[in-house]
Amino acid sequence: MPRSACPPRTPIRAPRTVWKPPCATSRTWRMASGMREVELGWGKVLLVKDNGEFHALGHKCPHYGAPLVKGVLSRGRVRCPWHGACFNIGTGDLEDFPGLDSLHKFQVKIEKEKVYVRASKQALQLQRRTKVMAKCISPSAGHSSSTNVLIVGAGAAGLVCAETLRQEGFSDRIVLCTLDRHLPYDRPKLSKSLDAQPEQLALRPKEFFRAYGIEVLTEAQVVTVDVRNKKVVFKDGFKLEYSKLLLAPGSSPKTLSCKGKEVENVFTIRTPEDANRVVRLARGRNAVVVGAGFLGMEVAAYLTEKAHSVSVVELEETPFRRFLGERVGRALMKMFENNRVKFYMQTEVSELRAQEGKLKEVVLKSSKVVRADVCVVGIGAVPATGFLRQSSINLDSRGFIPVNKMMQTNVPGVFAAGDAVTFPLAWRNNRKVNIPHWQMAHAQGRVAAQNMLAQEAEISTVPYLWTAMFGKSLRYAGYGEGFDDVIIQGDLEDLKFVAFYTKGDEVIAVASMNYDPIVSKVAEVLASGRAIRKREVETGDMSWLTGKGS
Repeated sequence: MPRSACPPRTPIRAPRTVWKPPCATSRTWRMASGMREVELGWGKVLLVKDNGEFHALGHKCPHYGAPLVKGVLSRGRVRCPWHGACFNIGTGDLEDFPGLDSLHKFQVKIEKEKVYVRASKQALQLQRRTKVMAKCISPSAGHSSSTNVLIVGAGAAGLVCAETLRQEGFSDRIVLCTLDRHLPYDRPKLSKSLDAQPEQLALRPKEFFRAYGIEVLTEAQVVTVDVRNKKVVFKDGFKLEYSKLLLAPGSSPKTLSCKGKEVENVFTIRTPEDANRVVRLARGRNAVVVGAGFLGMEVAAYLTEKAHSVSVVELEETPFRRFLGERVGRALMKMFENNRVKFYMQTEVSELRAQEGKLKEVVLKSSKVVRADVCVVGIGAVPATGFLRQSSINLDSRGFIPVNKMMQTNVPGVFAAGDAVTFPLAWRNNRKVNIPHWQMAHAQGRVAAQNMLAQEAEISTVPYLWTAMFGKSLRYAGYGEGFDDVIIQGDLEDLKFVAFYTKGDEVIAVASMNYDPIVSKVAEVLASGRAIRKREVETGDMSWLTGKGS
């Protein structure tokens, strides 16, 4: 192999309990097992010692670049400290989400108590590996009115389903259709980085879809699904037959129904164009955000450095109250107030007033009048399943699509995934839930693809989400709906805390800020099938969680 492609093997002295970096220094690390970042000249690798064996992998999570050495090593895999993605230490393969790519696995050789790692320059610098995929052998030319797999919705669930099929060797036609004008993109970033351009948000480049024969129909709206004849009809009249169908339509944002709702410069953040326009209109002017959930608070945080003023209107007493509880909500609210955000709580919008057709004031039911040049509405969403109401695919009373553990609907050959489904959550006694998380959509998309191929996979992932505001990240794992107590360790005022959400004597969710990797550790414990008891977290001794290793 040319020298430019592969450096000489780099020795790392490793007596049984002592690791040394490749260049001689006085530092040593004494440990029986664990993880270390090791410099190889052109880049770093993650060196893992587990059960007496050494493994060398890419050192950064391919999702957002988190340092995996700060993550959790358990059960033969490393879990990302930021967003919970899991990688097999033996193969580097992605085993749990979010993200699309795996880690490079490097050659390791042990000679005379030295560890040698051999890695290519390209792999060290790229820090991500796309799994080998099949290519389509049945292109659309000549039979464009039928496809083997049709995926309705091009969010995380739809894209992961398509990629998983190719990774598993499926080489027939796949068609992915979306209402969006863009190829699949990172939608959670819209409210965290409103200036981001579509090309910056893209999950895969155009060339990727072309290379693997994944056809994407943009601005394509399905209006009818005929399950008897296995056919869908699009708004423009185009008809497409399918053999297998994945429904991943996502959700539609709720809008205000007050007087003046038709005025200009009132937005729900749904597309990159929406987000970009909000920033342009808010720059140096007055912005109002309706709704103090994740989307609303992320938008408010982003706009503080752009707008003249930012105001938040919310029906509850505190932001995030139902999700994070009163105390955590108040601590986060104080952080926003310290950044010049004005709150109007326990009230609603009664009128949007315009001047020359454009928003000028937001009138509240409390009689307050707030100046506003732009308004962002983040008051929740409903499943985008209206097009299924005339089909024989079951919907529940709220419009969600019920599926089983295999993401199968009541109709054979029709699967569903993402924000629009309810599914049995394994570690909460198979309770039927809706969890509109980015990470969960990835996992459901994979399971749907596996079962299209008759692999009998079941959804079992632990829910994991995150938010970022004012440079601080809050992580959350579990499913906390119905919690009856919150045990808080750390300092809420300093925003360095862990909050355990309990129901009865069991921990059902955890949230943290400035306490990594504790949320990933809890997620790994829950994923292993072990219950965490309330008494374990009441003592304040969290050494069993914060310690490295399993």
